[in-house]
Amino acid sequence: MNKYQRQTILPQVGINGQQKLAEARVLIVGAGGLGCALLPYLAAAGIGNLGIIDGDQVEESNLHRQILYTPKNIGEYKAEAAKAFLKAQQPELHCTA
Repeated sequence: MNKYQRQTILPQVGINGQQKLAEARVLIVGAGGLGCALLPYLAAAGIGNLGIIDGDQVEESNLHRQILYTPKNIGEYKAEAAKAFLKAQQPELHCTA
């Protein structure tokens, strides 16, 4: 749990709170502007299970505001590209697209 040491020292979180985050399941509907901002913070906080629903594909016009995607993701489904980004950052994350 060294990774989450800064949050577990907070009395409002503690070891028990961090364990609850690890056991939590969160579903995000939409991996566009708001989803792209929210997903990395949830993963970094230690949420254990993230689900992502988005049927859209990454377009070039998304790149300036949807921070999870790069030009190599153009044409990929947003949910799959977001999952790949999150897993690269947080390998222990259980993520379903």
